[in-house]
Amino acid sequence: MTLPDGGPYVNGGAETTTLSLDDGDIHVCQDGPRDAPALLLIHGTASSTRSWDALVPLLAGSHRLIRIDLLGHGRSSEPADGGYALPDQARRAGVVLDRLGVERAVVVGHSSGGAAATALAEQRPDLVTALALINTGPSLNAFIAPETAAPSQWPPTDEQLRLFASTGFSRAGYQIPEELLDDARGMTHHTLTATMRATTSYLEQQALPERLAVLGKPLLVIFGEDDRRWRSSSAADYRAVPGARIELLPGLGHSPLLEDPPRTAALLLAFTVRGSE
Repeated sequence: MTLPDGGPYVNGGAETTTLSLDDGDIHVCQDGPRDAPALLLIHGTASSTRSWDALVPLLAGSHRLIRIDLLGHGRSSEPADGGYALPDQARRAGVVLDRLGVERAVVVGHSSGGAAATALAEQRPDLVTALALINTGPSLNAFIAPETAAPSQWPPTDEQLRLFASTGFSRAGYQIPEELLDDARGMTHHTLTATMRATTSYLEQQALPERLAVLGKPLLVIFGEDDRRWRSSSAADYRAVPGARIELLPGLGHSPLLEDPPRTAALLLAFTVRGSE
């Protein structure tokens, strides 16, 4: 949202604005000191900037946090040219950082957002200083075929939506935040399927560890051990990246950033000290 004078709208401490790109309007949230090291957070499929809400207060004291809604998600528009390919989404993220005057950033991606983060590092190695991937499958071989397919009707019923979303969490007693379900409800079926196809296509072309190994960037891989979407044992594939640090979190599933924010934040903070240098 922007004010009539074009300035940002501040909501709950976060500065939010909408940037108009050539192929769509992208929603951006910023928290933390503007002169602190930049940390770009990229959400996964059927999610939004709100998936990072619990981490923001844990990270914003020492970082300039930048969150974006990828086109087709959250409060961003759908891409005008139907461009859901991960390199297109990554390019837009780079444009956002350029518009904000960010010259160097550690990039964190959750699930398919980690693949987008990788694509950004490939395109802009001068901009991305380090990467942290949270439950991002390294290749299609790591994918766990769902017992229940994504709903074919859209928007789905509440029961269908909760069943579809439930595989994203494994912590005992965890309740899925209603706002995350709202994000999924607000998507079009086309965006959902096109985004999933885009991730599949990117991984088919080349596995992430192979892409990352040649970049020479510090890498942190965080994986909930009980992930129901990607085999957590596949995290070991990232050892092909020199110096990669791999952290498996027992008792957590596909979304450690939501299931255990303090543990996830502690790992990110320890890592970004190195990645921001």
